[in-house]
Amino acid sequence: MLYQVSHGSKYFGAEPVFEDVKFEIKGTEKITIVGRNGCGKTTFLRCLSGELNFDKGTVSVMSGVTIGYLAQKVLEHDDWTVEEELRTVFAPVFAMQEELSRLSEQMAEDASDQVLAKYARVQEQFEAMNGYNWESEMKTVFTRFGFGDEDLNRKIREFSGGQKTRIAFVRLLLSKPDILLLDEPTNHLDLETIEWLEGYIKKYPKAVVVVSHDRMFLDHVTDVVYDMEYGSMTRYVGNYTSFTEQKKNNLERRMAAYQRQQKDIERLEALIEKFRYKKNKAAFAQSKIKYLDRMDKLEKPDQADDRTFHVQFSPRVKGGEKVLTIDRLAIGYDHPLAEVTFNLRRGDRVAVIGPNGCGKSTFVKTIMGLIPKLSGDYLYGHQIEPGYFDQQLAQFSSGKTVLEELWDDYPDLDRTEIRSVLGRFLFSADDVFKTVDVLSGGEKVRLSLAKLLLQHANLLILDEPTNHLDIPGKEALEESLRDFTGTILFVSHDRYFISRLATSLLVMENGKANYIPLTYEEYEENRKQELPVVQTAEPDVAKPAEPVEKKLSPEGQRRLVEKLERKITEKEALLEEKRALRYEPEYYQDYRKMNELDEEIDQIHNDLAHLMEEWEKQSEL
Repeated sequence: MLYQVSHGSKYFGAEPVFEDVKFEIKGTEKITIVGRNGCGKTTFLRCLSGELNFDKGTVSVMSGVTIGYLAQKVLEHDDWTVEEELRTVFAPVFAMQEELSRLSEQMAEDASDQVLAKYARVQEQFEAMNGYNWESEMKTVFTRFGFGDEDLNRKIREFSGGQKTRIAFVRLLLSKPDILLLDEPTNHLDLETIEWLEGYIKKYPKAVVVVSHDRMFLDHVTDVVYDMEYGSMTRYVGNYTSFTEQKKNNLERRMAAYQRQQKDIERLEALIEKFRYKKNKAAFAQSKIKYLDRMDKLEKPDQADDRTFHVQFSPRVKGGEKVLTIDRLAIGYDHPLAEVTFNLRRGDRVAVIGPNGCGKSTFVKTIMGLIPKLSGDYLYGHQIEPGYFDQQLAQFSSGKTVLEELWDDYPDLDRTEIRSVLGRFLFSADDVFKTVDVLSGGEKVRLSLAKLLLQHANLLILDEPTNHLDIPGKEALEESLRDFTGTILFVSHDRYFISRLATSLLVMENGKANYIPLTYEEYEENRKQELPVVQTAEPDVAKPAEPVEKKLSPEGQRRLVEKLERKITEKEALLEEKRALRYEPEYYQDYRKMNELDEEIDQIHNDLAHLMEEWEKQSEL
């Protein structure tokens, strides 16, 4: 047992954060602590690290065990280069290297068995500490966090706050403590780095304790889950998905046992009441009273704390079929980050993915008119009304109350309507009178989503909407967006969220933006086979694709053909719908509308022709 907490409790004032918890770390376990925002997960990690003390309970730690916690790792030497800072982690390696050098010199004069044995022992320890590969390991971990080799020679003061946090994270991983404590380690990491970190933690030869809301990350690295709820902790063996099933089944079993016992108690109380005043049955009644007194009564199990918001995003108008046309749009600030050519159609749900710094957020800010384009064009379609969620703007500050903040943006609504919307986003009773400044990150996100809901946009452009949301909040947002009848273009690093929502991808990397008409799972499967998924194309294959140098896998080819078949079916249904409108008075009495309708029908015919051409080509392949 590396670490054990018995009857651990922590209070803030008179209020308990958690009480009487039992927690254990054994061997090389990879442990996750889950729970709602504000339930005390980070406080518990800080108590484990020693940064805070438990107010009650006993803590047992195996002698010599080292604990590493990111919040403790402050980069104190701003004048040092990154390499100088990271080299401090390898001080024991350098000391061992000096000892080997000293012993080597000694062997030149004294080749006794004793000296040779000591040299062999020290060399074995040196190899175990990865002494011959420390520099390679340092550079590998450092570059995996989005830095270049040249950054090792830069002064720490030259980096931003976020970059310094990542450097501290690198330093922590390289120090290899016996217990590694990580609080939201995937925040602000791109998909490639998250996947690398997963592999690193899975292979990490020591114990890891993680607090995270990244469900796919938890599924891939976790073998023990501690559920923190209502101030207590329950241990489950398995990954996150296994935990959710176990928790659900346990609750159902406990509730069934409680209900059975309640029925028994009701039956016994009825018998006692019936016979307690009858002479010949009094003894029987007394025996049942004693039996009831001795019964170990079960407490009614607490229902899972699954409170979350339930909303329905709905567009004010349907909008045109062509939602957004982008032609050679160069995005960036002082120099282009990427060039984007892409067509967005009504009903598409496209995830924008790619490494940090490739221009994802810059792209959505550009098409929202917040950043000037460098060159190229973008054009919104007929009656398209975009609604925008910005991960940074969602963390705004204001001295207004929650009620005032929303009401000032929508003054035409009455107080009841505003409070009703806020209630659906879990701002109830006195919560609406909190000032925005005191809200948590998750509460600010919910308030921003409430503003977005009331826009009734038919195009949602979302930049990292799940940041700061806990798992129930993410799941609620997923359900709300899956039911949305409009169009969605969103940036996210949350792979689970992407896989649940996206019907296709816009992959930005190396200055290019490639549209991939596959789900995230299909894209990942093709990527792992190290084969190209598809040439850059528009969502409806409006232009013939250029020849692909390498073929898709047979499975990938089959899925692409099926995707094209679905699009053909959808286009044919849309064509019939448009043709039927020719007989509506709204159209045949208005030549302008009839001309627009004829143009739409012609475009659908063209799209169908290109789709059929592409389908025939891919079917032959």
